[in-house]
Amino acid sequence: MDRESFNHWLAAYGTAWTSRDPEAAASLYADNATYQVTPFDEPLRGRAAIYEYWAGVAKTEEKIQFDYEILAVTAEHGITRWRASFVRVPPGLQTKLDGIFLIVLDSAGRCQSLREWWHKQQ
Repeated sequence: MDRESFNHWLAAYGTAWTSRDPEAAASLYADNATYQVTPFDEPLRGRAAIYEYWAGVAKTEEKIQFDYEILAVTAEHGITRWRASFVRVPPGLQTKLDGIFLIVLDSAGRCQSLREWWHKQQ
């Protein structure tokens, strides 16, 4: 992994999220990818499960904003701090998230593994 491919992936992730496009979000992951939403959840396994997760996100969040700051990139991992805000529907609850991603990309630039930690303010 290099900084350029990591930045490209994160920008595409942000676009998929803010446009509420589960197909675009799922396309960022390898067929056998894992996505661990919190350290206490079992990882989602495979692109189909990740698509289902993002389909739910698209139905429950509006007015999404996302930005990130790359903290580190090694040959194996990328680490970024990210921030998001959105309105949770229902009930119209303004939500802010501040988190960290630990990501592994494959040679095609698709995510092989994503683990995240975040804190929520509502």
